[in-house]
Amino acid sequence: MTGFARINGALSSNDNNVSWSWEVKSVNGKGLDIKYRLPMGYDDLALILKPKAADVLSRGSVSVFLDVVCENNTKRVKIDEELLDSLTLKAVELSQKFEGQIASPSAAELLGLRGVVELEESSISDENLVQLKDKIVDDFVSVCNLLQQDRQKEGRKIKEVLLAILAKIDIVVKNIENIAEQLPLKLKEKLDTQLQQYAKDININEERIAQEIVLLVTRADIREEVDRLKTHIKSAYSLLEAKDAVGRRLDFLCQELNREANTTCSKATDILVTNLGMELKALIEQFREQVQNIE
Repeated sequence: MTGFARINGALSSNDNNVSWSWEVKSVNGKGLDIKYRLPMGYDDLALILKPKAADVLSRGSVSVFLDVVCENNTKRVKIDEELLDSLTLKAVELSQKFEGQIASPSAAELLGLRGVVELEESSISDENLVQLKDKIVDDFVSVCNLLQQDRQKEGRKIKEVLLAILAKIDIVVKNIENIAEQLPLKLKEKLDTQLQQYAKDININEERIAQEIVLLVTRADIREEVDRLKTHIKSAYSLLEAKDAVGRRLDFLCQELNREANTTCSKATDILVTNLGMELKALIEQFREQVQNIE
């Protein structure tokens, strides 16, 4: 199922302000496949995150993004004393060598040279880093729960669509059942008409005609297929009311529905059954496509 969730967090200490954001999105998948994009220094979280996600999510292709920003409360300046001394001596030497031609550099100019002055990168103590990662992992669990809520919201919408399609399938099957009940009489009438047209002058034994009718009815009998279709429809309704993940079972049920629809079409001797069978197959395919989007 598709879904999206985002959550922000922050942690402050005397030396640092750290903020982070989790962004998680998912699309449907046969199993649980999680791809992470974590900042440098947080790669070790991947081993912790997967079981946490599996406690909440059972299926789906999930993309996980973590962004962490660390800011020092006090800016620390680092001066490369050795480089500064070397540049100062060289500047004085040049000033003396070309006296009157080159002005002596000021302290500000020397300090402004690249590499002399740098701001220290934000750093976090080992103790604070452990605390930070614990809070980030806690927020990951929270964002997974938000994602699951979003997926459940979509699932309720898909359920409504599936129920509507299933109701149409049920109507088509009932129409096929009505025709199937009248099939023996229709086949007898059809055979009688053919005999009148093509064999009216031929004396055919009534027993022989009865045998042919039985043979035709047996070959064209779709009542078993209709019964199985009705059973599968009932199972589908039950699965749609279940509280656990039913995507795989519904997918299998679609295969069974399609198998019975194919058999019904292949055995059909009535154009109405053929047309209804084709309509049934189209509805089952619509149902199957929607099932691919649920967990």
